[in-house]
Amino acid sequence: MVERRSLGMAVLLALLAVALPLVLSSCAGGDDGPTELQLSGPSDFRGVRQLPPIALPDVTLIDTDGKRYPLRERAAGKVTLLYLGYTHCPDVCPTHMAQIAHALREVSPETAAQVLVVFITTDPERDTSAVLRDWLDRFDSSFVGLTGTQKQLDGVQTSLNANPASKTDLGGGHYSVDHLAYVIAFTPERQDARLVYPADMSWEDYAADLRTMIEKGKRP
Repeated sequence: MVERRSLGMAVLLALLAVALPLVLSSCAGGDDGPTELQLSGPSDFRGVRQLPPIALPDVTLIDTDGKRYPLRERAAGKVTLLYLGYTHCPDVCPTHMAQIAHALREVSPETAAQVLVVFITTDPERDTSAVLRDWLDRFDSSFVGLTGTQKQLDGVQTSLNANPASKTDLGGGHYSVDHLAYVIAFTPERQDARLVYPADMSWEDYAADLRTMIEKGKRP
């Protein structure tokens, strides 16, 4: 009995060792918020299970054309990959965008057309509409860039169960931004998210899950 209990504890600790880095990962050391991971059970998806599900924020922000963008309305009927970051980010932000862009080039055009990629800035001071558009075009011109007031952006992050982004002074007038560091995948019909994608997810992971959700019609 003691050996069996010890073995069970060893397995649990091994699973936690894998899961905890996903929970704690963030750009510049920020807090990812209360994401919980499903540690067992079969899954058709490569993304990390989000429990409880997160609702797509019901917010209207400003896009890179300077126009109002009602997020839930524009996302209706599409698999929406939402990320909050900033264009001066040195690592996880461009990594996520590059992996998603690669995945969309690998899936069929019909599948890619049913995916909406939305990047909401956490650095509105520097990320003007023009800056956002130029940066996103380096990855895919279809990516939507959104900004808003600081109050709006903080509210979006809070609605996603995340702490609002904060600045870290780097000296010389420079700063980094601590922010949520994973992509959140929302379903077309319910517009809720049961999967998130940390920075170590590859384009193959994104492509596999997009095919499962769109071509096979399965939902997390």
